[in-house]
Amino acid sequence: MKKIIAIILVVLSVYAYWQVKEWIAQSGPLLSVVNVVVPKGASLNMVAARLEEAQVIDKAWLFKIMARVNGLAKHLKAGEYQFEPGVSLKQAMDKISKGEVFLRKITIPEGLTSGQIMYLIATYPGLEGEIDIDVKEGELLPETYSFELGASRNSIILQAKAAMQKTLEEAWAARDGDLPIKNITDLLTMASIIEKETGIADERPLVASVFLNRLRKGMRLQTDPTVIYAITEGETSFGRSLKKKDLKIDSPYNTYLNYGLPPGPICNPGREAIMAAAHPAESDYLYFVADGKGGHRFAKSLSEHNRNVKTWVRSIRK
Repeated sequence: MKKIIAIILVVLSVYAYWQVKEWIAQSGPLLSVVNVVVPKGASLNMVAARLEEAQVIDKAWLFKIMARVNGLAKHLKAGEYQFEPGVSLKQAMDKISKGEVFLRKITIPEGLTSGQIMYLIATYPGLEGEIDIDVKEGELLPETYSFELGASRNSIILQAKAAMQKTLEEAWAARDGDLPIKNITDLLTMASIIEKETGIADERPLVASVFLNRLRKGMRLQTDPTVIYAITEGETSFGRSLKKKDLKIDSPYNTYLNYGLPPGPICNPGREAIMAAAHPAESDYLYFVADGKGGHRFAKSLSEHNRNVKTWVRSIRK
């Protein structure tokens, strides 16, 4: 009799073992992507309950048993986790025990002023804390940055600052040797003007060549974005077209009145604009104007430029 009972127990144990093994490895009940937050100091019971509530798992009791059996009960790490449809109980447990937290992303578009970027970061969901880092114009590299839920806003600022510094140093070290630019700050300023003048990648080196050619000839840059920056000081949107009286504003940023580069950048340029400033196209162009189709027409002489302007005016009227 005892032998029979022992055999039955063995059979049941084997069956239970294979059943549990099947349960923890099989696809779970989750039907769509879901994010679950594990708070700091959360108990095993709380973690299991949250996963079951989010329908990541349907056997919270088994999750707790397996976490204890595998010695993971005290190693479930806090954070935000993203689970795919059909994730198994074992996969969910492994993800949390390994701390494979979900990384959120924030994208800083090219051409924003530092004030606009600070506002973007200050209002972006998932970030915490006040921004108490001093940020000058042009110090932040437009790019996509990853962060964990609850990361500080200062951490994004520091990432963007470091990325801009690295990009500028690399561009300056590899710049063309005949650039009429004195230092890395001037390179950044030139890149910021290029960024505001065109969003077309193929045009950036040509736009750079125009401004650098004008610098070589001692001509004023006469670029509208610097005048707009002089008026707004980078703090507000402009919201209208420039008028003739605007071109007379008394400001060191007004490149219609002053020779050379403005005293600093007028926005935060992206990598392509920085590289265009460091490696401009070879051209004799001194002018450019919108072509009415989103791009620009370039000219070597004022007479050619005036013809391009007339073409542009006609396209607007049409």
